[in-house]
Amino acid sequence: MKQYSSKKSIQLLAHHLDALGVHHFVISPGSRNAPIAIHFTQIENFHCYSIVDERSAAFVAMGMAKRLGKPVGVICTSGSAAVNYYPAVTEAFYQNIPLLLLTADRPTDFVDLFDGQTIRQKNIFHQHSYGDFELKEDGDFEAEESNAEILTKAISLCVEKQGPVHINIPLEEPLYEFVTEIKKFRTPEAMIAQSQYALPSKLATEWNAAKKILILTGTLKDNAELQMLLAQIVKNHSAVVLTEVNSNLHDDKFFNHIDRYIFNFSEEDYRAYAPDLLITVGQNVVSKKVKQFLRKAQPTQHWHIDKHWHPDTYFALTERVKAAPEVFFQQLLSVARLEPHSYFNLWTNLKDKADHRHTLFLPKVPFSDFLAMSYLSKAIPQDYHVHFSNSSVIRYAQLFDFKHTVHCNRGTSGIDGSTSTAMGYAMVSDSPTVLITGDIGFFYDINGLWNQYIPPYTRIILLNNGGGDIFKIIPGPSQAMALNEFIATTHHKSAEALAKHFGFEFTQASDDITLSRILSKFFENSARPKILEINTQNVDNASVLKQYFREVSPKNE
Repeated sequence: MKQYSSKKSIQLLAHHLDALGVHHFVISPGSRNAPIAIHFTQIENFHCYSIVDERSAAFVAMGMAKRLGKPVGVICTSGSAAVNYYPAVTEAFYQNIPLLLLTADRPTDFVDLFDGQTIRQKNIFHQHSYGDFELKEDGDFEAEESNAEILTKAISLCVEKQGPVHINIPLEEPLYEFVTEIKKFRTPEAMIAQSQYALPSKLATEWNAAKKILILTGTLKDNAELQMLLAQIVKNHSAVVLTEVNSNLHDDKFFNHIDRYIFNFSEEDYRAYAPDLLITVGQNVVSKKVKQFLRKAQPTQHWHIDKHWHPDTYFALTERVKAAPEVFFQQLLSVARLEPHSYFNLWTNLKDKADHRHTLFLPKVPFSDFLAMSYLSKAIPQDYHVHFSNSSVIRYAQLFDFKHTVHCNRGTSGIDGSTSTAMGYAMVSDSPTVLITGDIGFFYDINGLWNQYIPPYTRIILLNNGGGDIFKIIPGPSQAMALNEFIATTHHKSAEALAKHFGFEFTQASDDITLSRILSKFFENSARPKILEINTQNVDNASVLKQYFREVSPKNE
């Protein structure tokens, strides 16, 4: 016989979540949230996952929400447990990932009485959430009616804004009283505002007048319709489309490797390649060079296309287009002239020279992170969804062709939850997942492996260069005397013992021949997930990358 929580607020919470389509929950252990955990695990439509570390748990839930495209709940006990959600909350906020934060709490009159595990939880995420709510306790007058309204609004907001929403849930003792039947509640109706976009006529006029149109795409979900529309634009050489690996857009006439083309731009190049109309699509862009370029370019017109965010990243924003990009370009193409422009040929000449030099450079590359990434771009099966960690890994990825579904936590660009996010994604995905990660990010987030739900076809590829190699690549840190110990964090650790501890198969490659041999069988079916550690700790990876940019630049002719 099932045991449900006797608390009406918990029964009502579960009822609303079920009715409004939230069915996946990541639960961390605790006492104050025990009534929620016990109750939710008895609901037939609910899928519950136990993750001990709340910081990791929130990223796991975020990875699930990325894959499912709908809210996932995270449930924790009171006190510092809730604060551990914050890194994932900020990431979900800037990526627009629907995360529903369900934090159990002590009764409201216990706050600041120095009672155990009691902090100021109400509104704790307000700087990085789309809504902050607190349920009334069962003993409060009209609690049921008020809570029903709060829950409908909170869950609907999470769906509409596609971002984090917090519901704080004060619970009085006793916590472990159960019933065998649940009260019947009214079925809620979602409160989601529907918006329609209509293209202003002035934008068509500005497009038709522009001779140098540059479309820059940042982080985007897979979007076949958008890809088709942009392909129509470049077909007649009407505009230049710059993409990144995390844009998930692929066409032979797109410019897919921004840094390869503009790394050594001179002041003259900044002027020659500057657009008069810049259209940016999606969210965070990885390339720092393109940001420098466009900030100097100061285009006459800059439109940003996104349903949620309209940042003035390049200090030239003139039009905030609050629409899905496929909706915007569908309307634009119905009225815009698609005339060929010499601006496209200018970029094509630059691209052809840089791509040729890239091809010439590859046979000369010694075993290194650079060479490993080149191998991986060819070895990963097409059906795998690829997650990149931050810092040097996502930057290397920009230089190669990964025509897979790609993800990276570029909301805040931190290293802290890449493993947990990828594992959460893998847990609810019908496609296999591979995480390509650096060593500092991997060891930082090892609790992302501490669960029983990771599918056996999941793969992790660890580029272990013995520290934060990004700080030897970017200008500035490499000159600091504290580099190795306090910035790059040099180490000699291996993932072998961790792999055994968490039940992963483990292999290691320290040269290109071994790497090639391992990769030929690494993605074959197995009874357990696998970790491949590519050990480049004795390689000067930074010098390899710097030499690449010296040689690949067309300016070296």
